[in-house]
Amino acid sequence: MKVDFMRKVDFWIGVPLCLFLSIFVLLFRFFTAHKNLSSKNVLFIELPEMGSAVLVDPAMRKIRQKISANLFFVIFAKNKPSLQLLNTVADENIFCIRENSFFKMSLDMLRFLIWTRKNRIDTVIDLDLFQRITALLTILCGAKKRIGFHAFHNEGLYRGAFLTHKVSYNPHIHIAKNYIALVNAAMSEEQELPFSKEAISDGEIALEKMAIDDSQKTAMRDKIKALNPSYDDTKHKLLLINPNASELLIQRRWMPEYYTELIRMVLKTFPDVMVLITGAPAEREEAQALKDSVSSDRCINSAGELVFLELPVLYAVSHCMVTNDSGPGHFSAVTELPTFVIFGPETPKLYGSLGNSRPIYSNLACSPCVSASNHRKTPCIDNQCLKVIKPAEVFEIIQPSLVSDVIIRL
Repeated sequence: MKVDFMRKVDFWIGVPLCLFLSIFVLLFRFFTAHKNLSSKNVLFIELPEMGSAVLVDPAMRKIRQKISANLFFVIFAKNKPSLQLLNTVADENIFCIRENSFFKMSLDMLRFLIWTRKNRIDTVIDLDLFQRITALLTILCGAKKRIGFHAFHNEGLYRGAFLTHKVSYNPHIHIAKNYIALVNAAMSEEQELPFSKEAISDGEIALEKMAIDDSQKTAMRDKIKALNPSYDDTKHKLLLINPNASELLIQRRWMPEYYTELIRMVLKTFPDVMVLITGAPAEREEAQALKDSVSSDRCINSAGELVFLELPVLYAVSHCMVTNDSGPGHFSAVTELPTFVIFGPETPKLYGSLGNSRPIYSNLACSPCVSASNHRKTPCIDNQCLKVIKPAEVFEIIQPSLVSDVIIRL
């Protein structure tokens, strides 16, 4: 389904359903005494964002370590591979909802009701900030303990009255710390209003690194050589370029002509560098257009050539990456790859990578223009926040990483 159609369904169907079910929840709560229940089978809900599945990993590991909880996750089917990067959640504990048609999504939600009861979900953590569908899944899963972000006195999107543990979303700290606040609320033995009154250190949001052996690296280098026989890993450094961003917010895409200019500058200055353009199969044509515009044998189109779980191996054999504010900026965080993320309508203060990353951000007065209160939908049709970031500026920032023969900590 198209993003705008999903937003309309979420509003016109989601709001009435949230209101209808909230009436029953409030009546039930009025006649039921509060009990501080334990958490054994914990379900996390995050549907559309692949990057969020990486950012929540420290929170999931914390609750598993502290209370030995069994972890479960529900996500859109196309985004499931992002959960498999670190394998924090067992594959059989991941429930996928197909989002490519309204009928399939509705059918999967009915299957979800059976799945959650089969797995005896007692605690649910809604990671989302604005979607009504995740709020509905929160109440429909049957968990007695329901944790999520609540607006309190702030203006925000109506998502019903389903939560037993209302956490105050903090727009001044990184989203990964907000996720930690959710699990802190789930583990709290005291009722708080609002949750969670605990300090969260930077160390708590450190990501695990993915183990990659030499045989995997050798196989990846062979794949790259198959794409371009002149590639020699003993002579060439690899610069990865990810020019894509999801359809959820196309304003995050840096201009294709800027990428062309940047790649030409790199290839002209560094004869030992090869540029590899990454992307999904559906993005291959766009990646090919970028390669053609560069007009160099040292520019490789790999879009659609690798499966998702091969990306960390690609990152492990590469020298650095330039990417839009999208999934790869987070996926690379499971390796030591220096990653330069170009931000526009969102801010790195809240959604920056947890890895060896440096944001490139213009910090205009209108940016960030998307938030939890506007359904991450901006009226902007002229993303100056990205247009003012020129290729020469990006080249100057990434140049030290291309000069060095070792991985640089950014």
